[in-house]
Amino acid sequence: MPLAKDLLHPSPEEKRKHKKRLVQSPNSYFMDVKCPGCYKITTVFSHAQTVVLCVGCSTVLCQPTGGKARLTEGCSSRRKQP
Repeated sequence: MPLAKDLLHPSPEEKRKHKKRLVQSPNSYFMDVKCPGCYKITTVFSHAQTVVLCVGCSTVLCQPTGGKARLTEGCSSRRKQP
């Protein structure tokens, strides 16, 4: 039962379509989010699956979506360095 495609030697357009990273690394990260009300900083995961509230004033900092968490308007954030 021969295959219709040669999997070992893909065509040039097939090579352009399916790219792999040279070194695998995740797309997620941790970030510091500053509350617009009380200016406290909270560490939040970029792909958080729950609603994150501020510790000081219980304001919603981010809402979960299908992938990355969406920050609420007015919140400022910066990515944490590993």
